[in-house]
Parts: sequence; structure tokens; C-alpha cells
Amino acid sequence: MNLDPATVTQFRQALATVAAVPVTPFGSDGTADWDSHGRLIGRLIDTGITLITPNGNTGEFYTLTAAETEAAAESAIRAARGRAEVLAGVGHDLATATRASSHARAAGARMIMVHQPVSPYLSADGWVDYHVAIAESVPDLGVVLYIRDAKIGGEHIRRLGERCPNVVGVKYGVRDLVQFATVAADAGLDRFTWLAGLAELTAPGCWAYGATGFTSGLANVAPTLSLALLAALRSGDWASARSRWQDCRAFEELRAASFSADNVSVVKEALAQLGLSRRDVRPPSRLLPDGIREQIAKILAGWGLT
Repeated sequence: MNLDPATVTQFRQALATVAAVPVTPFGSDGTADWDSHGRLIGRLIDTGITLITPNGNTGEFYTLTAAETEAAAESAIRAARGRAEVLAGVGHDLATATRASSHARAAGARMIMVHQPVSPYLSADGWVDYHVAIAESVPDLGVVLYIRDAKIGGEHIRRLGERCPNVVGVKYGVRDLVQFATVAADAGLDRFTWLAGLAELTAPGCWAYGATGFTSGLANVAPTLSLALLAALRSGDWASARSRWQDCRAFEELRAASFSADNVSVVKEALAQLGLSRRDVRPPSRLLPDGIREQIAKILAGWGLT
């Protein structure tokens, strides 16, 4: 059953917000702690977050087993209890991605986010075919593209949208505002909901070129900051948006340093210092050295959280 236009509009509106990407907490034995996962998601929703993305990169998607990714989607849907939209991450090889999409639908998710395919031989046309196969396997789900490769242009996204009406959003993760502006204009600003895929640091710039939402790992720690930035952007209060951006800057720059090597570790360290989760991460991420931990402590104090 294909999506009707009213549902497409509903999905696009649901995406125009802060897309919080929850961490996947691990216990002392290294296994996923789904009780903590659910509590963290409940905290996000209680604070006002309305869109949850389990199995995102901040959730350490690429370190999870297939069974764990299914459990993460189920945990998020269970914790949301209909109070927030769940956008379940899927990816890897085509068969795995389509199985995960079907599982997400069976578990109760209404939208999926497809991770950028990981291959040394990615062609733009092959990228289109990969996403067509996934979108056509779940024609009743909304599909969000996650783009991290500059070779994917607006014409490829536009062509995909023409073939698959259930493709409703684009999470753009290339750190180039001119590229974002060009791709969004060529693909169709009004055809998709556009999200700044590199979180708070790029949100104001992308907003100026048509984004209406942004992803966030920081929201795990301080969701009110992310929501304050969203409110400023929605109202067109650029002075306030710049101020909120500055509030987020030091934390997000720690996450972005060394090509985002500590993206997840910084978030988990902050959660650990707040007593909300363990700091454990899986390789190839690392536990942070004392100097970075001290910087995070200062940031949390500056936010009034400690």
C-alpha cells in the first residue's frame, strides 16, 4: 500500500524538528543496556523532543549486531509509546537494509532513515538503485535519505524522489553549505523535508538555504539547548539563534575534532558525568583522556547541569 498525500505531508511535518539520535548504553559486560536506553529516550521525550532516531551514528550503528539494531528499534518504539515519531536507522548491504526496514515496520515504526552505503566503489547511479530497492520494499513507510558523499547531487535525489513517492526527507551530512544549497535547490526544496545532518553547528547555515530541521546527539545531554536553537530558527530570531549556537559550540567542536573520532565518546562521557549512563563505547571509538573529560565537565557546569 502506497502512502497517501496526507500521510506524506504528516511525515514531512514530523521531520521538521530536532531529530534526536539516542546513544546505545552498554553495561559493564559490554552488552547493550536496553533499560537505560529506554530511560534516556523517555527523558528526551519528556523534555519536548518529538522525533527519535534509534540506530543512528550516535547510537554506534556500525558496532551493533543485526539483533541489536532490531532491539534498539523496538526499545525506542516501546519507550516512545506514541508520544514521539520513531525514525529507525537501517543500512549495510541491501538484503540487510531491506530486512531491517521490514522489521522496523513490524515493530511499529512509520519511518526509516537509510544510512549512506559504505563501499569503496559507490556510484551515484548505484546509490539511486540501492535506495529505490529499499523504498519499494516498504512503500507504506516514510523514507529519509542520509547523505554523506558529495558525489550525490540534487539530480540523483530528484530522480529517486520521482521513482519513490515515499521518500520524504533528506538528512544532509556534507560539511559544505554551498553544496547543501545547490543540492537542495536542484533536488527540490518543496519536495522533501531537509535536515542539517551535522547537528547544531550547521543548523543555522542550512536553515538559511531551506532546512527546517536538524539532527542532534547533544540532545541526549541537554535537550533544552537543542530545542531553544530550534525555536530561534523557527521564529527567525537570528540573534538568539547565534547565541544558542554559541552555547552548543564547544561541545560540538569536541565531537567534530579529528574527523569526528570522539563523536559518541563525548556524548557518553557527558551522560556519565551526569549519572545518566555509563561512558563505555565500542571500538573503533575510545574512552576519552582526562583532558577532554575535564573540558566536558566545564561545559556541563557552564550549562548549569552540574
